[in-house]
Amino acid sequence: MLEIKELVKKYGKFTAVDHLSISVGKGEICGFVGPNGAGKTTTMRIMAGLLNATSGNVIIDGVDVTKNPRALREKIGYMPDFFGVYDNLKVTEYMDFYAGAYGIPYKERGPIMDNLLEIVDLAHKKDSYVDSLSRGMKQRLCLARSLVHDPELLILDEPASGLDPRARVEMKEVLKQLQEMGKTIIISSHILPELAEMCTEVCIINQGKLAAQGSVQEIMHKLSQKRIVHVRPLKEMDKMLQILKEQPLVRAIVENTKDVEFDFTGTDEQLANILKQLVVADIPLLSFKEKEGNLEEVFMQVTGGEGV
Repeated sequence: MLEIKELVKKYGKFTAVDHLSISVGKGEICGFVGPNGAGKTTTMRIMAGLLNATSGNVIIDGVDVTKNPRALREKIGYMPDFFGVYDNLKVTEYMDFYAGAYGIPYKERGPIMDNLLEIVDLAHKKDSYVDSLSRGMKQRLCLARSLVHDPELLILDEPASGLDPRARVEMKEVLKQLQEMGKTIIISSHILPELAEMCTEVCIINQGKLAAQGSVQEIMHKLSQKRIVHVRPLKEMDKMLQILKEQPLVRAIVENTKDVEFDFTGTDEQLANILKQLVVADIPLLSFKEKEGNLEEVFMQVTGGEGV
């Protein structure tokens, strides 16, 4: 769906984006993160057609939008980190204004607006003035606005910025629904734990370059070349420990009061074989699972400790 190839953006002698290449598949929610000044917003503005690249290509669904900017307007929906709303308009008037800007015929606008307001849970506010909405509602309205022309790719720059916890949960649910509808979403956020929950993959950039891409687990594996596995038996702790110590791919076994953690350097099939051995040995297990990755830890390792 999205391919960025050798993208460069220079401001005089300063290089904000340095030969950046990223590929994102259709239907993915891709978290776009990096330290302050890493080039996130510059890249997103180039994707949205608000900045010209010094060199490189941005290809959306097979069309190079750096060479065909008119096609960009049809293919993307962009929600900036700072946005304007027209407070003296009603919600439906606001949506109608943007539908007209995208050339949608007047007779077709009503059903489109009703459907989008239903998706972002603002149907009950359709006759309210924009200035009467909460910040969370205004954020969801701006998201609906970016969807009015049914784009294939959504570019969302800090969509949860300034929202309270409840509003962030509501925004997250809306994004998951859009993914189920087949939308591809590029989203930046400084709230890394929430980003990890909703994204299918993450792109971490640092100093204008791609530092890592993949799921949190995949990036962790590449960084550490090991996996941390947690096992909790109902009983037979000593018997289980003996079996684990005999495994050549098991390292650094840590025995706690009721459970065990160990480092594992093998494949999924090899890990499944260890589980099979424990089951065959009649050791009753309450849990056997790989410890989930932490995006904050991954981010700090990849960027050398620089803040988002």
